[in-house]
Amino acid sequence: MGDFYAEKLVRKKTTGKDIMIKCLMAALTVIAVFSLFVIPFGIFLIFLMIGLDIFIFRSLDVEYEYQYINGDIDIDKIMHKERRKNVFAANIKDMELLAPSGNSQLNSFGDARVYDFTGGFGDADVYEMVFVESGVKKKVLFEPDERMVEGIWMQAPRKVIRK
Repeated sequence: MGDFYAEKLVRKKTTGKDIMIKCLMAALTVIAVFSLFVIPFGIFLIFLMIGLDIFIFRSLDVEYEYQYINGDIDIDKIMHKERRKNVFAANIKDMELLAPSGNSQLNSFGDARVYDFTGGFGDADVYEMVFVESGVKKKVLFEPDERMVEGIWMQAPRKVIRK
């Protein structure tokens, strides 16, 4: 059997929380500009706020990349197309179940800690992957394509429920 490789890139939707953070940061920067007239060293505050604005605005621009290679699944968080951070890595051998979100067999894992790596768009096909590590249940929400689900199914057919 040859190597199996599948990947998918999902852009995270800008939420209302993200917009509120951006508005708050912009308002604080405007206040810092007006503080220049009151505080003699207000220019340092302005530069500090501009630096924070740049850092926070870039960190709110997020994409998730899913990679499945021969039984190993990795999920990376890409911020502003510049910085990459691995947020989840596991082997399919440790997986308990992979099923479409809302499947009745996922009810037995209701107390699991949830990690959401979805884009947040309502029309996406979201799957839930359950792992148990050291007695701790973890539920990973992500949006694999059909090729990735098929690859996982070929590796562990009894643990995968397809649509």
